[in-house]
This record gives sequence, structure tokens and C-alpha cells, in this order.
Amino acid sequence: MSTSKEKPTLGGTRIKTRKRNIAAPLDPASFSDSVVQIYLDNHGDLELVAKSVESIDLDFSRYGDTFFEVVFIGGRTQPGTTKPDEGEHHPYSVIECEPKREVILPYVIYIQKILRRKPFLIKSLENVMRRFLQSLEFFDENERKKLAIFTALAFSQKLSGLPPETVFQPLLQDNLVAKGLVLSFVTEFFKEYLIDNSLDDLISILKRGKVEDNLLIFLPSAKRSNEFFSEHFKNEGLSTLVEYNEKKIFEVKLKEMKSALTAQITEEADIADVIETVKQQIRDSKLPDIEVVRVLWDVLMDAVQWSGKNQQQNANSALRQVKTWAELLNTFCTSGNLELELIYKVQMQCYEDAKLMKLFPEIIRCLYDQDVLAEDTILHWSQKGTNPKGRQNFVKALEPFVKWLEEAEEEE
Repeated sequence: MSTSKEKPTLGGTRIKTRKRNIAAPLDPASFSDSVVQIYLDNHGDLELVAKSVESIDLDFSRYGDTFFEVVFIGGRTQPGTTKPDEGEHHPYSVIECEPKREVILPYVIYIQKILRRKPFLIKSLENVMRRFLQSLEFFDENERKKLAIFTALAFSQKLSGLPPETVFQPLLQDNLVAKGLVLSFVTEFFKEYLIDNSLDDLISILKRGKVEDNLLIFLPSAKRSNEFFSEHFKNEGLSTLVEYNEKKIFEVKLKEMKSALTAQITEEADIADVIETVKQQIRDSKLPDIEVVRVLWDVLMDAVQWSGKNQQQNANSALRQVKTWAELLNTFCTSGNLELELIYKVQMQCYEDAKLMKLFPEIIRCLYDQDVLAEDTILHWSQKGTNPKGRQNFVKALEPFVKWLEEAEEEE
């Protein structure tokens, strides 16, 4: 009996084949020409161009940077530059349009439409904008103005792909700042952005761009002063920005003064040295007297070791601090208005901190005993004080002392 042998089969087995990486040739020139042709066929009508871009079968994921070069410049640029490369170009680009917001806004809306359909292009927009901003010197003044208007409108429209750091950080090239190109760009940007947005909106963008703390960084080093900043932006109609910058400078000066005084008071420095420090800060920073009084009280009270619940310990600590540094307060509370401001500071502190609420009359009495507050100032506060926070309770708590002052005045 013969048996037949079945031929083995390959069923159920996997054949491992050697894979080869087959790289498709890069051809940005053909891609660019195809997109340019869309612009030409539609005579630059951005609505029609957007529809064609959405429907055409091109490799946008590979040539995203090239696409935005065509949008901004009108065609492909030479590698690493803003100069046009060989190939087709169209006259409907951002750089070729008029430097007017009503003309440039449609380009922003057009790009928004493209990014909604092709969100993977966001990174390409960021790449191209960064390259253009780093190359401002290769654009003429009119072209730089268009880029500034486009960027401002892009932020106003919340265009994806343009985070603030993409705009502001590339601008901070030493050569661009030194030539005044950055100042010119941001001036145009600020003016355009503030047409539709508030100063707070602008500051929010500057914060995200990590430049809000030092706006002078946009100025050439030879002109980098607060005086020049104020003069320049006032002349450009941006007084609100000047006011913001002056406020920031003021806050920095107060912070520096507070830091210096805190160190001295914590170390229990000689009171004469502390007074000299305050005078030096006033000379250097030109701080208003009223702010000096506010800072002095804050610094003195911040140095007190407060007890959580023991009212008597808190009272003793606060009064001890007042007595120790009374000469310091006395030196700078040189008028009735400044004394009144000091009372308001005490009032606010006692109102905002529950553990100090009952200390108000004791602190005021101590300040009077140490000749920091005059009786006229205290009487004025009790009768006509304007700060309403806790006022009713504090006036009542101070009544016995006020009555004593009034009787003493009558006897005199």
C-alpha cells in the first residue's frame, strides 16, 4: 500500500521581508508653483484660493513652510533667506498688498480658514514668521509695516500658530534692536493692536512673550532710557503704554526700597543708617512722600513676630516696634496729610487682619505718645476720615482717646 506525501504549505506562517526606506524626492519648487498657480487662476480672490487649497491634492504636511512663503512673499524663497527663489510667483501676497489694516485683515482670516482645515500647518506658520522676524533688515520699511500690521491683527483675531514668544523673542536680535528696526516694528504693532484691544490685553500678550517687565529692551542701547521711551511713545499717541511703563518702574523702585529697609530692620541696624537709606532711595528714585510713609509702615509691621491668637502678645509686639522705630516714622511724616496717610495704613492693616482688629486704638495712642501723630490729625480722622473700611468700629474704639484729646484741647 503506497502512501502519498502532501507537499508542505506556507499557510499560517509569516515571511519576514527586508524593508527598504524609499524616500520620495523633495520637490518644494513644484509644490510652490502649484500653489502660485491657484492664486493666479483665482486672481488673488482669497475666498476662492482657500477653497482651491482645501480641495487640491498636494503634500501640505511636507511643504507647509513653502506654502506660507507663497502666502507672504508670493513664491518660494531661497533657503534661509527672504529673497525670492527661482520659479513662479504671484502678485497677491501680504508683502505686495497695501499697508492698511482693512487690506491685510482678509489675509489673516484666510490663514485662519486654512489652519482650521489643516491644523498641522500651525507649526509651519510659526517657523516662517520666526524666520521673517529675525530677518527684518532684509525687508524695506513699507514691508516691515505690513508684517507688523499682520502680526497685530493676527493676535486680535487669535490666530493659531502665533504664540507671543514666537513674535517677541525672535525680534530681540542685537543687530535688529541696534538699528532701531525692532522699535519701529513694535511701535506699529502696539498702535495697530490697541485699535481693537485694551491695554490689559496687550500686557497679557507681552507677559506671555516674556517681555512685559522690561519694555526698554526694544530700544537701541544708545537710547535705552525711560525718558526716551516716554517721549517716543507719547509722540506716537501711546500715552497709555507710557503710563504703564512708568507704573512698572515705580513698582520696581518701591520693591527695591522695601527690600533694602527690610534687611536693615531685620538686622536691627542703627536708626540713623536706616534714615539715610530712605533719604538716598528718595533722591535716587524720586519717590513721592506718601509712598515712602506707606512703605515704612509695611516694612516695620512685616518685621513683627506676630502671635496666632494671643492678643496681648500681638499688642506688645506692635507697640514695641512703634516705639523702637518712632524716630524713623517721625522723620518722614512731616505734614498732616502724611500723618493722615499713616493712620489709613494702620486702619487698613487692622481691618484686613482679624488678629489685629482690636489693636487699632492702642497703636494710634502709641504713635501719638511717640510724637509721630499730632492730635489735630487724629481728630480730623475721627471726624472726617474718608476710608470706609472698618471705620465705624475703629471710630467707636478710639472714642475714649478722642474724647480725652478734645478735653485736653479745651483746657488749653
